[in-house]
Order: sequence, then structure tokens, then C-alpha cells
Amino acid sequence: MTAAVPLTWLYVPGDRPEVVRKARDSGADVVIVDLEDAVAPDRKEYARSATVELLSEAAGDPAVPLHVRVHTEADVLALAGLPGLAELRLPKITHAASVHHIAAVAPGVALCPLLESALGIEHAYSVAASHPQVRSIALGEADLRADLGVRDDAGLDWSRSRVVVAARAAGLAPPAQSVFPDVRDLDGLWASCAHGRTLGFLGRAAIHPRQLPVIERAFRPTPREIEAAAEIVAAASADEGALALPDGRFVDAAVVASARRTLALAGEPGPPYG
Repeated sequence: MTAAVPLTWLYVPGDRPEVVRKARDSGADVVIVDLEDAVAPDRKEYARSATVELLSEAAGDPAVPLHVRVHTEADVLALAGLPGLAELRLPKITHAASVHHIAAVAPGVALCPLLESALGIEHAYSVAASHPQVRSIALGEADLRADLGVRDDAGLDWSRSRVVVAARAAGLAPPAQSVFPDVRDLDGLWASCAHGRTLGFLGRAAIHPRQLPVIERAFRPTPREIEAAAEIVAAASADEGALALPDGRFVDAAVVASARRTLALAGEPGPPYG
């Protein structure tokens, strides 16, 4: 079942439409049809036509949105306006002008610019705030790592935080983490998700269904976090303004807002962020 706040995005190659259909039953909150890196050059035209057919019939469960990571402007022109398309993911965005161009080509279509270079990171806020059709931003860490010459994973943390701040400043939802490339290392995936959560990410893209349950658990609040958040919200509803809980924790409006976000992720009513 798709979460009210999506936490898992599953990439599937666009030249395998039968796998795209199966992916909608994988448990992912969103399926991303990839026309870029996951498709060989001699298969890209077929991938586009297969995706056009898929989105034209709006196949599968409409509760699981289909996003498409495009490769060229021709992909955008072919896909814009199709009934099954929920969002276009735009690779290698470096400037707000590129987003404006795509928005003009695909009016009304939700857009997610992907920041995959040093220049993209430097322009993170201007890209995030570039157009009303931008609904989210995300990192492309493989290309960014190569562009920066980063050898250690910690070398990306500044860029990750920059994107989290840019999304928030632009009024967008918290970004999802980039993919974890080793589909066998579920312990490493868990640790990486836990670190990403401390940086402000919410959810993560995956490249294999076995990664989905780990991501889901990593970003869902723990029972202890839910209990603490419920206590804060209850105290705030009984006494407006700043107050101290019996255990000494100080509660003000910012703390209450954070607690409400926690309860929203746990399935309680209320805005997931605000």
C-alpha cells in the first residue's frame, strides 16, 4: 500500500515494461521508469516508445504513481500529457533556466530536478525555487561523486545538507536519498539510511525490491519516537505556549511541529511537514 508520505522509490529500466508492471506490486510507494542510465544507447528509442504505451494505458494500480527519469528533450515531448505520468525526473540539472525550458515544453507536469554536479549543488536553491512545477529535488550521487573526485562517502555530506536546506527554503518536501548501489549489503543500506535521516532526508530511491523494506523501516519512526511525539502533542494541546515536560524536556512551537511530523509518518493524521 502506498504511504501517505512516500518513503520508497523503485527504479526500473524503461526498456523492460513487463518489469515496470511487476514493480507496481513490489511494495514501493513510487515506481521510477528510467530512460537514462539503466538503458543501453541502442535500446533508448524502444524504451521511450514502450513507456509511452505504458503511460497511455495508465496500466496497473493508479495508487502507485509512475515517475519517469528522462534522457532527452524528445522523451519529455513524447511523455508530457500522458494519463499515467505522475512526475518527470530531470537529470543533470545545473541552472534554473533548464527547468524553465522543460516546464514550457511540458506545462502542468510535476518536475523533480536531479542535481548531479558541483555546479548543480551551487545552484540548488535557485533550481528548487525555479518554477511552480518543481515538486521536489534530489541528488544524483554517482555522477556527483565522480565530478567532485570524492573517495569517501562522508565527502558528500556537505552537498547532501545543501540539498536538504535548499528544498526546505523553497517550500518543498524533504528530499529522498540517492540510491545505495550494493543491493546485497542490507546492513550497509540500513546504516546509510540512518545517517541520511540525521541529515534531514526522508525516504530513499532503490534499485532492487529487496532494499524497500529496509528503507521503509529506517525512515519510519520507532515506537519510542512515536510515544515521545504523542506526549509532546498532548501536552501542547492542553497548555498553549512554551512548557516543560515532567522529564525536563522543553517544548515550544518548533518542537511541537516536529512531533506532529513524526506522528504523520507513523500514520497519524496531520501534515507530514510544515
